Amino acid sequence: MRILICNDDGIDSAGIYALASEIKTIADVTVVAPHQQQSAVGHAITVNYPLRAVPFHKNGEFFGMAVDGTPADCVKLAIKSLMKDNPPDLVLSGINHGSNTAVNIIYSGTVSAATEGTVLGIPSIAFSLTSYTNLDFNYAAKFAARLVNMVAKNGLPAGTLLNVNIPNIPERDIKGVLITKQGISTWEDRFDVRRDPANREYFWLTGSMNVTDTELDTDQIAIENGYISVTPVHYDLTNRAMLNEMKQWEIEKLK
Repeated sequence: MRILICNDDGIDSAGIYALASEIKTIADVTVVAPHQQQSAVGHAITVNYPLRAVPFHKNGEFFGMAVDGTPADCVKLAIKSLMKDNPPDLVLSGINHGSNTAVNIIYSGTVSAATEGTVLGIPSIAFSLTSYTNLDFNYAAKFAARLVNMVAKNGLPAGTLLNVNIPNIPERDIKGVLITKQGISTWEDRFDVRRDPANREYFWLTGSMNVTDTELDTDQIAIENGYISVTPVHYDLTNRAMLNEMKQWEIEKLK
């Protein structure tokens, strides 16, 4: 089994190293990841500038290819060029520093890397550890390997990826695994107004999650209650219920 691993925190992050190290025990691993931090870039791709991919070494050994682009760039470049003669059987993204639940899925470079794999016809999974401090990736990586084996056995529907969020708590405190839906909680954005050394004004985006979900089978509430959240996600954005409603508008008469 050949597995491509990407992320959005950058190729030198602790999360991708933990994931790659664990997955190497069950599969052949190729790492292609951003050279630098690319969090919250969504599904952006580079079209007006050249992409460069250079070998990256960690602890004195070759680890993977570092790309000066976005997570989606990395997956596209890997599948269409770097691995075109031996394409991966699965694409994994992560392990991300911080959760990717509810509206964050839209902004997430981690999820977008897995989405790009799905767009290109390869089963894909995004993994996130739900904290930014005191991170312990050991259990998350082990769970990822077990889920990879399950997906390799059962497959995923065309156009569907898995978005996985793992609480950053001791393994003994994990209550279980829940199949969840994407929540509707949103991000409460704030802009800090600051001044640079030349006294010029600039803005720094901050904020916090405004949790409005209440049901345990939503991703955000599941992780808050100590469960691993596994959410099947697809990139078909069509509101099918609205399709039927709009047929009553008789829009065709606007011509």
